[in-house]
Amino acid sequence: MTIEINIRKHLQADDRGFNLEIALHTESDRVVLYGPSGAGKSLTLQAIAGLLTPDEGLIRLKQNTLFDSAGGICLPPQQRKVAYLFQDYALFPHLTVAQNVAFGLRRGCFNLRRPHDHPVVRKWLASFELSAAANSYPHQLSGGQRQRVALARALALEPDILLLDEPFSALDLNLRDRMRRELSELQKQLNVPMMVITHDPADLALLGDEIFEIRDGMIAPPART
Repeated sequence: MTIEINIRKHLQADDRGFNLEIALHTESDRVVLYGPSGAGKSLTLQAIAGLLTPDEGLIRLKQNTLFDSAGGICLPPQQRKVAYLFQDYALFPHLTVAQNVAFGLRRGCFNLRRPHDHPVVRKWLASFELSAAANSYPHQLSGGQRQRVALARALALEPDILLLDEPFSALDLNLRDRMRRELSELQKQLNVPMMVITHDPADLALLGDEIFEIRDGMIAPPART
């Protein structure tokens, strides 16, 4: 999948300013943005998802232009076919597992009295071994189950790309290792392009075929060997 990003954004908070200047091009389906906290990784994902509007530049996925300041293009998030998995998974606590997975589907799926009977919801519940928990609420689930619910909800929308913001930061060490392997295998099985941001070096080998290091709002040049 072709991913082309060339954006600039200035953010100001009181007397502190931050410049995001990201330029990258890749054909990989498994991309990792790596770097310390505050480097600009999450801001980059937010710009791709349409949650942050750059001051200028270009964002293109496949042959689809999501943002082009010169051409006056800035697609709203719901038109980008981009799934964003937040660090805390952002599950709705008052909705069941099936309702969370159904949320966002068209034709009123969210309002179905039995959303787990919808074929798309049923498919992803089964894929993530969540069928038995369809009527459970997020607080009744383990950390790994909550992550799988968030992934199922994201993939139910059939996105062009899955964006994951520090997907293992809320998990303990043992579960983090297992979920890292599961996510890697899942991406290979589903063949869904994936961009992961992390500050954990352990994520790099399993999740990234192409790795971009971000420091101080910019792509760092490759280390010399």
